Amino acid sequence: MAKELATQLVEQLQAAGVQRIYGIVGDSLNPIVDAVRKTGGAAKGGIDWIHVRHEEAAAFAAAAEAQLTGRLAVCAGSCGPGNLHLINGLYDANRSGAPVLAIASHIPSKQIGSSFFQETHPDRLFNECSVYSELISTAEQAPRVMHSAIQHAVALRGVAVVTLPGDIAGLEATAEAPLPATFVPATLTPAPESVRALAEAINAADKVAIFAGAGVHGAHDEVIALAEAVKAPIGHSLRGKDFMQYENPYDIGMTGLLGYGAAAEGIEDADLLILLGTDFPYDQFLPGTRTAQVDRAAQKLGRRTDVDVAVHGDVLPTLAALMPLLQPKKSRRFLDSMLKKHDRLMNKAVGAYTRKVETKEPIHPEYAASLLDEVAAKNAIFTADTGMCNVWTARYINPLGTRRLIGSYLHGSMANALPHAIGAQLAFPGRQVVSVSGDGGLSMLLGELITVAAHRLPVNVVVFNNSTLGMVKLEMLVDGLQDFGVDVPDANYAAVARALGFHAVRVTDPSRIEAAYREAFAHPGPSLVELITDPKALSLPPKIKGAQVLGFATAMSKVVLNRGAGEAVSMARSNLRNIPRR
Repeated sequence: MAKELATQLVEQLQAAGVQRIYGIVGDSLNPIVDAVRKTGGAAKGGIDWIHVRHEEAAAFAAAAEAQLTGRLAVCAGSCGPGNLHLINGLYDANRSGAPVLAIASHIPSKQIGSSFFQETHPDRLFNECSVYSELISTAEQAPRVMHSAIQHAVALRGVAVVTLPGDIAGLEATAEAPLPATFVPATLTPAPESVRALAEAINAADKVAIFAGAGVHGAHDEVIALAEAVKAPIGHSLRGKDFMQYENPYDIGMTGLLGYGAAAEGIEDADLLILLGTDFPYDQFLPGTRTAQVDRAAQKLGRRTDVDVAVHGDVLPTLAALMPLLQPKKSRRFLDSMLKKHDRLMNKAVGAYTRKVETKEPIHPEYAASLLDEVAAKNAIFTADTGMCNVWTARYINPLGTRRLIGSYLHGSMANALPHAIGAQLAFPGRQVVSVSGDGGLSMLLGELITVAAHRLPVNVVVFNNSTLGMVKLEMLVDGLQDFGVDVPDANYAAVARALGFHAVRVTDPSRIEAAYREAFAHPGPSLVELITDPKALSLPPKIKGAQVLGFATAMSKVVLNRGAGEAVSMARSNLRNIPRR
């Protein structure tokens, strides 16, 4: 019996280990959806179709699954608007290094180029957010394109897009599909002369600091050993937090807009800064000091700051080759001064406003985040919305070496947390998944609560509801602008969730937060805890420049003139606790 091309392509995805496809059905996509149906679902060794409410959520969910498992994940969209909706989530996936394959169905092949209904040329549109994007135009060509898409996504850790006209998908398969080319990723060992140059730079420096990114994954102990040998404090990026913060006696926190602790001072006061596996984008937080950089992607070397020693290689083999060449340093003066400063900042600035606030309303978001860290499972997966939720999770959620924390850290999209949580929960049904959502992000893709309810996923949604876009408000104020257009009417998200069958509670009393968390996490199905938090609680960067202070003061004067002194005083009181103490 003849095999339909759509069936052949879906079988290739099965052979690549794909267990689910996220998307919304549509006419041009129907042959693929029907082929998925015929597999019988993941429980029978086939593929599940995960019906989301917006294709953007499909791409985010696939991105989360791929990031957390390291395996290929798939999303799909019907022609025109359907696959266009994928694009924001695919940008996030590609920038996050997530191996995702997107099936973008297309208008009938004979109509391409005629301005037909819903024509969008997806094979062109997705070029910038993918490592591979090709149009299938014949049944004979199709299996090779699908094979290439799978290999590109997995090998280059990015997005591959297959554009498939619906009429082509319904044709008879005429060519054999290539066998899956499974492989174990290779380790990139640096050139010996690069390692020697790095060792010479370290040996010549009196004060060495390390700044680690996601590229240190799998090299936690080796980075600690390097820090011990050269008496270096270790700062980290947000993506590096999972892999470097836990069990780290040399930790000095994180720099950048969301930063905390002594990382800003630590990397600036060093004679030599070592960047390990990070492409930290905010060059205003990188000092002009002598810098060495280690990265497996050579194109990233020196693109954020001038680099004196560039090492092309993975972090783990680089450190293995480096350690025997180092002269251990004896003086801990620089390291100890940074550790003391970090402890002081964490206890007086970051930690101070989580104590003695059990009865203060509105709820301090910092306090709510610290309780979440205490109550959540030791192996929980957290997904964080862009904005203030990124700040609170970065500062208060401890990775422990067993947890994961992901977000739209390189693309910076709103509304990522809930769809990320959907992908995480489907990939890890036995683990606790917590979506740390802002009211702005949650409302943007609010329909995905229906997806959670429809699939009875035990996702735990924690909503920090301050009825404002807090991060945008801060950006306006530090630029000397009066905040405008950032506040929204209060919405009862707990009531919405209850109507969908969630266990849901709205918390205004801070003394009820811990109990609300515990009840929600004990519930066997989906849950939502809505926290009404202080809308004037903003987070200032760990290092404040004079221009930022002037901008904030200028904006406050405008607030006084336009809304009265009471508004400005209230905001000042809420944010005194966020100003870094020296």
